[in-house]
Amino acid sequence: MKESVLDFVKIKQTAETWTREAGEYIKDQMASSSFAISTKANQHDLVTDVDKNVEAFFLDKIKKTYSDHRLMGEEGSFEEIKDLNGTVWILDPIDGTINFVHQSSHFAISIGIYQDGHPVIGIVYDVMNNDMYSSLKGEGATLNEEKIPPIINHPLNESILSFNSGWMLEDRRLERLVKEVRGVRSYGVAALEMAYVAVGKLDAYISFNLAPWDIAGGYALLVEVGGKATNYEGKPLDFLKKDTLLAASPSIHKDIFHIITK
Repeated sequence: MKESVLDFVKIKQTAETWTREAGEYIKDQMASSSFAISTKANQHDLVTDVDKNVEAFFLDKIKKTYSDHRLMGEEGSFEEIKDLNGTVWILDPIDGTINFVHQSSHFAISIGIYQDGHPVIGIVYDVMNNDMYSSLKGEGATLNEEKIPPIINHPLNESILSFNSGWMLEDRRLERLVKEVRGVRSYGVAALEMAYVAVGKLDAYISFNLAPWDIAGGYALLVEVGGKATNYEGKPLDFLKKDTLLAASPSIHKDIFHIITK
């Protein structure tokens, strides 16, 4: 069953409420320091009991409230998602788990709610700063309920980019970008970095290995303020598999793409 516009207004409000509840749970667990930490694919890929419990929380809420919706989540519920038909919640329970474990800051709950493969709702919640970035298709995006203005196109030489410095080992063309721009940053949390592009704290974000749950919420935000996001080859993003990412203001996206394809 397809949802109406009014349905999605209510769904967005509900999702924001659940996200804040999950954020309080995360902070409680941090205060008690009682959670277990383990690795997944490698030493850089951490997971905690908190990640798993937040995903379980959303899965239970969605099943009880929206029985015809499906959840694609990082910690296991993605395995049953083979298509994006209908309404699909794409969830990263804690984006930036390494930051969560080691720094107790700079991590986010990220949710993209998609209808037949298209973004309708985006939520990126910076838990420790209590910053709620959210969007609704056709209605723009907000930060703590304040409207986010359309994205500004800065010249490349005045721009701030974000990417992990290790990616220069994967593609030496990134060195050209470093020489062209004003500065480079890395926060280690894709959802927040895309949100920063949406609000103008960054002009572009690049990554070479992101899953759908890393980018779904941030992408929904970005398109509502006029931003552009593709994979590194300039092709549309695929929300059913891992891919590269280039997210930016339209002019910066064009400039970066010109440099890396020379």
